[in-house]
Amino acid sequence: MPFSDFVLALKDNPYFGAGFGLVGVGTVLAAARKGAQFGLVAFRRHYMITLEVPSKDKSYQWLLNWVSHHAKHTQHLSVETSYLQHESGRVSTKFDFIPSLGNHFIWYRRKWIRIERSRETQMLDLNTGTPWESVTFTALGTDREIFFNILQEARELALQQQEGRTIMYTAVGAEWRQFGFPRRRRPLSSVVLEEGVSERLVQDVKEFISNPKWYSERGIPYRRGYLLYGPPGCGKSSFITALAGELEYSICLLSLSDHSLSDDRLNHLLSVAPQQSIILLEDVDAAFVSRDLAAENPAVYQGMGRLTFSGLLNALDGVASTEARIVFMTTNYVDRLDPALVRPGRVDLKQYVGHCSRWQLARMFQRFYPEQPPAAAQNFAEQALAVSKEISAAQVQGHFMLYKTDPEGATSNISSSLL
Repeated sequence: MPFSDFVLALKDNPYFGAGFGLVGVGTVLAAARKGAQFGLVAFRRHYMITLEVPSKDKSYQWLLNWVSHHAKHTQHLSVETSYLQHESGRVSTKFDFIPSLGNHFIWYRRKWIRIERSRETQMLDLNTGTPWESVTFTALGTDREIFFNILQEARELALQQQEGRTIMYTAVGAEWRQFGFPRRRRPLSSVVLEEGVSERLVQDVKEFISNPKWYSERGIPYRRGYLLYGPPGCGKSSFITALAGELEYSICLLSLSDHSLSDDRLNHLLSVAPQQSIILLEDVDAAFVSRDLAAENPAVYQGMGRLTFSGLLNALDGVASTEARIVFMTTNYVDRLDPALVRPGRVDLKQYVGHCSRWQLARMFQRFYPEQPPAAAQNFAEQALAVSKEISAAQVQGHFMLYKTDPEGATSNISSSLL
């Protein structure tokens, strides 16, 4: 029977016209819709692969930058403003366009990938005050390798943008945030310490980084602590910055005198510090002093913050302390530190960074004036030490800045600057 005749027969059928037929047609259509939905879910479950990345994940910004490089033809964009520091030190503004909220499609390795960027309007990150976001990648097939490739490319792209730079982090709430824009890496040779000191510290750090198995085989916690002490302006912080550049590490700045810092927050921050980073605790004497000094005058040292001394000790080498960590502490007054803080296990290597020696003064002169003969550098060192035996590297550098192109003037006028 032709389909047209079948429709006419249904039309003339009194039961169909009474509504039973319409109920049947509706049931069939509803079943077809349910079947299509089930089939779509089954297809997506067995023949499609999905990756969801929340905004709190470290790779989120990497992926957004990666998408912006591949989705060049999308017309729905958001803007991210950043600052770029040039070799001259000049800072310029940079605008990066990234795909906005919604769906975007890209062609990647002979596959179409749908990228959905969504935002929760009713949920906020309490630390940043920004809404929670996520980006979801969907592709045909069941091979996860495509997502591994995307993540690896996104990571390499981010590293290329940071190449030759040192990233500084600071603690905000319970997380580490990038502080300012990445800085140009400082050459290790630009920080002149006493002969052999720089080489000794660099060798020790590199040996620690390259030998995790040695620690695990002997049951020794895989972490290393350093204390640089000495007068202000002698190069402690500058050396740590240059060391981070030499190792291609970032620096996490943590102030122990922060009144919002508690024992639990310190433990958490040390456990979530970015990988390949140096944790820098500057001027630890300003936060904690020897218990003997506190006992002599307790009123002076009251109310110095919520962080307790035992909390710091446990964070450095307690049961819950993290491993694979490098901590540098600096102080101008090592005698004010409690012996428990600087014992082996918490501080593995102590190094005095003092006033400039004859060797240091000559090396700094040669670095600023490379065209001058060694005799001129030795003459400058003798003249400087004749003026004062306690000269900091910061004083010498400031003096050279006054005579950038005049080495003779730097030597003859040294008494006017270093007195």
